[in-house]
Amino acid sequence: MLGLREGTKVTIEGFDEETGAITTPIYQTTSYVYPLGEKYRYSREVNPTVLKLGEKIAELEEAEMGVAFSSGMGAISSTLLTLTRPGSKVLIHRDMFGRTYKFFTDFLRSLGIEVDVANPGEIVEKAKVKKYDVVYVETISNPLLRVVDIPELSKICKENGSILITDATFSTPINQKPIVQGADVVLHSASKFIAGHNDVIAGLGAGSKELMTKIDLMRRTLGTSLDPHAAYLVIRGFKTLKIRMDVINSNAQKIAEYLQEHQKIKAVYYPGLKSHPDYEIAKRVLKGFGGVVTFDIKGSMNDALNVMTKLKVILPAQTLGGVNSTISHPATMTHRTLTPEERKIVGISDSMLRLSVGIEDVNDLIEDLDKALSSI
Repeated sequence: MLGLREGTKVTIEGFDEETGAITTPIYQTTSYVYPLGEKYRYSREVNPTVLKLGEKIAELEEAEMGVAFSSGMGAISSTLLTLTRPGSKVLIHRDMFGRTYKFFTDFLRSLGIEVDVANPGEIVEKAKVKKYDVVYVETISNPLLRVVDIPELSKICKENGSILITDATFSTPINQKPIVQGADVVLHSASKFIAGHNDVIAGLGAGSKELMTKIDLMRRTLGTSLDPHAAYLVIRGFKTLKIRMDVINSNAQKIAEYLQEHQKIKAVYYPGLKSHPDYEIAKRVLKGFGGVVTFDIKGSMNDALNVMTKLKVILPAQTLGGVNSTISHPATMTHRTLTPEERKIVGISDSMLRLSVGIEDVNDLIEDLDKALSSI
């Protein structure tokens, strides 16, 4: 659903004017009585609970309008199907979530959309070479955690008349506000850090009223609409997002530094490390370096999978962004849809693990990793 921010007036969650409830009610209804409910009509189109969530993401991203979707991929598909058409030219980078990458390279290309792919760290330079209708980036890439210089890229996009769409799931509105830095649209898998408890699937988008109105109409047509109860859970997650991210940022930095010195670790990928290729960019565009730490162990795929099974506090699971730490194996989980050749180009090895750091005591997490690594 949509939420508007007009001028300097920002909508926030207050209390329900009809009942006095201090939390947003869950409007679990399909339709509304005419003429009283004419504003909403049908919950696939507009629902009061979901509407409030749209207002919240618009407020946090300092955008004119926010839209909520049934999932992160729902946000991506609805947005791209709105802003592209046969003959459109789109630029993406290769190091992104596997399902997103396949949506561009398989599905959009099948519609006659031209999709160019930049290698890791090269999208800013590639955007200068040719005029694109849309440039799509993950602000922090999955799983290599490359950091895109959004202010610089936005300047190039504005000069070329390109729409810059950012997926800021890994950075969150706490660590980065892409709209403020010049992006046209920001998207989130709200299932991750924003909701924060691994109990809801949802997507969010924010941007100008002009663009988001069009995207919202596509959402209504595609049916990528969010359930009101799920919207309520995401709104609840927003209330603790700043507190959680402060702890997660701190924990992840300490764990990255620990892993970097571990004798059984070959490489650590984390924007907060001076060894990271985008460290200087990260310091400039991010307020915090995020909760994901990716690392390569010295060993085989079986060794990496063995480490996952030996962990006791950290859970092996294909998700991220929750209060509890989780770990996954990109080659066989999040990026399994990529061919071995594609994974090699991106830099995803069979011995790579992606750790999503939670809010547990950091010493417990380090001890858990240390014991699991000692098994290989």
